[in-house]
Amino acid sequence: MPGDSSHVDAGPTRRPHTGRRRNEAARRAILAAALRAAARSDAVPTVDAIAAEAGVGKQTIYRWWSGKHAVLLEALADSAAVQVPAPDTGTLLGDLTAFLTATFRGAGRPPVSTALRALAVAAQRTPDTATALRGFVEARREALRALLVRGVERAELPAATNLDVLVDQAYGLLWYRLLLGHAPLTDEAAASLAASLAGRPASGE
Repeated sequence: MPGDSSHVDAGPTRRPHTGRRRNEAARRAILAAALRAAARSDAVPTVDAIAAEAGVGKQTIYRWWSGKHAVLLEALADSAAVQVPAPDTGTLLGDLTAFLTATFRGAGRPPVSTALRALAVAAQRTPDTATALRGFVEARREALRALLVRGVERAELPAATNLDVLVDQAYGLLWYRLLLGHAPLTDEAAASLAASLAGRPASGE
């Protein structure tokens, strides 16, 4: 309403300079801005775009991160930590179903899906991005591998099971569908994959 300043939307609020030491509120704002900017583009958003979205100067971003890829990968890591649980349902099948369902939901929708595709493309051209992306992927692999290790400890998987191959199967399906788009990352696909990894008959989607 005219004259009511409480309803004025002035766009991104310019945040105060916080120095070299990272301010947690500013960090979260920048990471959220990176994901929002990624959702509007097929490419990794520029530092200028992220800074404008977050309402900070780009020098703040360069003070805390090496560049746009590092910002986006940290945003994805934070998002995965929040959206994907570390379940302990009492059974391997239950753990895998919960983990993979949450993973597929998070990776299958913008802005995360858009960001992952853009980073996968950028990693083919930029060695530093490839290294950073491998770090992100390895962290997600370790989270899944921990569930499989617990399955071996519960005797739900044979002790000789090659856990790395099972992890490859899980994330191979995710990246195959994400990058090629031949089929969506559905809850049904996650449940079927979980059953297959747990050694149970896998139902069709």
